[in-house]
Amino acid sequence: MLKKLKISLAAQILIGLVLGVIVGAVFFGNEDVQSYLQPLGDIFLNLIKMIVVPIIISTLIVGVAGTGDMKQLGRLGGKTLIYFEVITTVAIVVGLLAANLFQPGAGIDMNELQQTDISSYVETSEQEEAKGTFQIIVDIVPKNIINAMAEGDMLAIIFFSVIFGLGVAAIGERGKPVLAFFQGTADAMFWVTNLVMKFAPVGVFALIGVTVSKFGVESLIPLGKLAILVYAAMIFFVIVVLGITARIFGINIFKLIRMIKDELLLAFSTSSSETVLPRIMLKTEKMGAPKDIVSFVIPTGYSFNLDGSTLYQAIAALFIAQMYGIDLSIMEQITLMLVLMVTSKGIAGVPGVSFVVLLATLGSVGIPLEGLAFIAGIDRILDMARTAVNVVGNTLAALVMAKWEKRFDEKQFAEYQAANLK
Repeated sequence: MLKKLKISLAAQILIGLVLGVIVGAVFFGNEDVQSYLQPLGDIFLNLIKMIVVPIIISTLIVGVAGTGDMKQLGRLGGKTLIYFEVITTVAIVVGLLAANLFQPGAGIDMNELQQTDISSYVETSEQEEAKGTFQIIVDIVPKNIINAMAEGDMLAIIFFSVIFGLGVAAIGERGKPVLAFFQGTADAMFWVTNLVMKFAPVGVFALIGVTVSKFGVESLIPLGKLAILVYAAMIFFVIVVLGITARIFGINIFKLIRMIKDELLLAFSTSSSETVLPRIMLKTEKMGAPKDIVSFVIPTGYSFNLDGSTLYQAIAALFIAQMYGIDLSIMEQITLMLVLMVTSKGIAGVPGVSFVVLLATLGSVGIPLEGLAFIAGIDRILDMARTAVNVVGNTLAALVMAKWEKRFDEKQFAEYQAANLK
């Protein structure tokens, strides 16, 4: 008797991805196909958004309350933010060097490029710029946690969860029922996550199908040099920069990528880091990182450690300057780097965040904002790469912090690696 054929989630997502590309290419320009597929993609993304906030709140409260040590938490927070700043700054430098070396915007006929309306991004950028740095810091403290949860304001949610977790720890025995409630919530939400993931291949099929049917494969041709450079720089950054970082802490970056390949494929296909946040948190715990470190580092990384996004923003800024024949001096590029170091942290969670960051940055060095309209058409294709890099960067960050705090379970990591790299 033939055994029942079992297809892994990664294989199902890959099949969905391939079928989506085929359907999108066959029905290119057909708005009816887009209207049928878009609801399926939206349902999947809504399912993910539905589970992310409860998981972050419950796991972070359990992790912090389980530690109960404010000094230890402060030390972890300081180390984490320093690590994030160093890695994202290196990502910006890699992007600037790549754009200077390969000149992706030089010699492009701007008449060939289709312009896209970016007015909505401009409006969002103006709203964020008007806040200022101090207002961004103020907004980390939520005046209404329910409202912050509804808007998906990750930094405000993290701040509340940490404070609440410390409160639960401080009241001792009286806090145990509260801790048990959130532990049960976390366990239940991880079960829900596994259920939601069964719909992932359909969501990937729909989202990719809409993208290809809307823009077409040929949309890459005029901007092919930019797309190739972005992908090549991302691969270089992961293998060299993150690879060296991983090696310093005794981790093999290639083995780590293989262990999270399912999540990477899902993040790449959907262009959304949120789709894999629950599974990445669960996996890093299974790899040997303590729950409280995972619960703090990974959600915080979604706001402060967007390696792929910052690298892309550096390349895109110089690409636009080169299209317009603007030769930025060393000092102007240093200014660009310093501005990106700030703007890339301040508006995490805003839809189309990379575009908004660029809009808030380009003006500081005299690059025309209109240039963004030329790359908006393929932004989704580029977003797939930067999302995957963000996931790798945050997964590695959690393991690095666990090792830096000397709380990493090497035996558990070895067992997990042996079981998952057969």
